[in-house]
Amino acid sequence: MSLNETPSSERVHIGLFGRRNAGKSSLMNAITGQSLAVVSDVPGTTTDPVRKSIELLPIGPVLLIDTPGMDDVGELGAKRVEKARQVLRQTDVAVLVVDARAGKSGEDDELLELFESGGVPRVTVYSKCDLLESRRPAGRDEMFVSAVTGENMEALKEHIARLTRSESEKLRIVGDLLNPSDFVVLVVPIDKAAPKGRLILPQQQTIRDVLEADAAAIVVKEFELRDTLRSLGKRPRMVITDSQVFAKVSADTPPDVDLTSFSILMARYKGVLDEAVRGVIALEKISDGDKILISEGCTHHRQCDDIGTVKLPRWIRQHTGKKPIFEFTSGGSFPDDLFPYKLIIHCGACMLNEREMKHRQREAVSRGVPITNFGVLIAHMQGILERSVSVFPHLSAELSELAEREG
Repeated sequence: MSLNETPSSERVHIGLFGRRNAGKSSLMNAITGQSLAVVSDVPGTTTDPVRKSIELLPIGPVLLIDTPGMDDVGELGAKRVEKARQVLRQTDVAVLVVDARAGKSGEDDELLELFESGGVPRVTVYSKCDLLESRRPAGRDEMFVSAVTGENMEALKEHIARLTRSESEKLRIVGDLLNPSDFVVLVVPIDKAAPKGRLILPQQQTIRDVLEADAAAIVVKEFELRDTLRSLGKRPRMVITDSQVFAKVSADTPPDVDLTSFSILMARYKGVLDEAVRGVIALEKISDGDKILISEGCTHHRQCDDIGTVKLPRWIRQHTGKKPIFEFTSGGSFPDDLFPYKLIIHCGACMLNEREMKHRQREAVSRGVPITNFGVLIAHMQGILERSVSVFPHLSAELSELAEREG
């Protein structure tokens, strides 16, 4: 991904689903105007999800995902079907592709039920309609298309656009908390873990959101914060920090200035902050031998003092005085069986879209496993969680209730 490219997590995820040889790959090629997916009359040509980031008018930046056939057979076929189901967890708009000559099958009806139960907006596309001698009228959320002749391709794109959320419905990172002419101080440590020559994605996105709110962003390192605040001559609207330096930044930020972290803001942006705050209390009930899952949404080169695999386990042992067992996942990997875990700690999920992150949280909650977030956990262990979420009044009240309930 280039520095100016929209990250995949910020793109509308459009998944193409259906049986083998239904025309999914041909449809993807027709939508993009490129020969991205191999097309063949042999069923099962698509063996792994094929992803393509494009600008799709009138939607904007999207991620198209062509999936293996849901009727694949054999041991390998079952793995391909599971890959397709994993894609569904990320899908913002589902396109069910049906061979118009064969009509809908049991697998297609099962997919429609999955879309319905998951609350995924969908459209059923009857492909290869140029091969039909006659056709019935299209029903609601149905469309006949041809990748060969281009029939209804533009209408399909417009229909998909209508199924996506409007700009006014989209969540904000921090911009909705700001007024024009406000300024925000962002604390960005530059250490061994910092990417060479650039800021990490949550920092980039937060700066962009501040600017879109017509506010100003001032970026400093942690040891520059105190002097910067003294020299500004104006009280900042808030200070936003990397979670790893939460304690120092809290000490250097005046009590009357709101303080939070990039990770906490990302949890809010992904729609999972409230549950992350509720889940963090489980840390105080951890015992020796309990399993804790630490999950990250990206894969990256591990540094010697990596936050997820080194620092968090060390801090948790120090805070609790216990010796839990830590397990780790990264990227698209997330366990199906969550029952062994007493607590799940997730990163800010900047590389996962909102639907995927909500799916992970929903799976944890449905199994009774508390789930929290890196930033929330660190703030809790530093004793500054209430201050760190004070910009969200409903959470401050909930924290007080949780504290009373826990004793």
